[in-house]
Amino acid sequence: MTLYPIPTGNFKLDGGAMFGVVPKSLWQRSNPADENNLCTWAMRCLLVETGDRLVLIDNGIGDKQDAKFFSHYYLHGDDSLEKSLRQAGFGHADITDVFLTHLHFDHCGGSVRYGKDGQSLETVFPNARYWSNQDHWQWATQPNPREKASFLKENILPIQESGQLEFLAPGQESLLPGFDVTYVDGHTDKMMIPRLQYKGRTVCFVADLLPSATHIPLPYVMGYDTRPLLTMEEKERFLNQAADEQWVLFFEHDAQNECCTVKHTDKGVRVDQVFPFSAL
Repeated sequence: MTLYPIPTGNFKLDGGAMFGVVPKSLWQRSNPADENNLCTWAMRCLLVETGDRLVLIDNGIGDKQDAKFFSHYYLHGDDSLEKSLRQAGFGHADITDVFLTHLHFDHCGGSVRYGKDGQSLETVFPNARYWSNQDHWQWATQPNPREKASFLKENILPIQESGQLEFLAPGQESLLPGFDVTYVDGHTDKMMIPRLQYKGRTVCFVADLLPSATHIPLPYVMGYDTRPLLTMEEKERFLNQAADEQWVLFFEHDAQNECCTVKHTDKGVRVDQVFPFSAL
């Protein structure tokens, strides 16, 4: 198995929303906010090459929304999905599978684009199967009022209309050998966390269970989470196992840190070592 980090650019989100009940006096030490209280976050995806499969985990925000939409998120940076795939030596047609941890717009927006006519929508990866699960798909296509603004139909429905949508079976715990899946429900219903066996280590793509290294202490839970108390329980179980087994956590949204390990301390599980993915 070979893994390639795929940075797709940065965006900004409100610091208070990202850290929930934790006061700004604490979170701004590691995530300084601008004059609008916005912090910079990455949209870092991961490409998995194994056997004859090339699996892209998440794909960023995409580029098909209008200027008003993007004005809320201040996209910046030199990275893009296409550029990063090309630097890894691949193109859109090479991708065999797109694994979507969940269907919020900053995780799946790169799935779909406008066609040459500028009006019709088409999938970006013509030869890929797009993986979700039935419970989360229903949650996203019949959204609750709290999450409705994050589930954009133009990001989601064309995947099904193309015939490329696939569901993991209920409770299915692996996509393929060396690619296991954990389901969590605190952030959104049935978000999927991949665990990859790589160079003798377990690498976890932590998606929005842990948006950044700063979010490792249990009370640091996003205001976006639908079930924050459940998120805390899921984080505690996950982090204890990660510390016990020395997992590598791969961050999708941490603009400063690609990876870390964690350890047990008197204050609970905390960051041990922080490092770039290339150090593995």
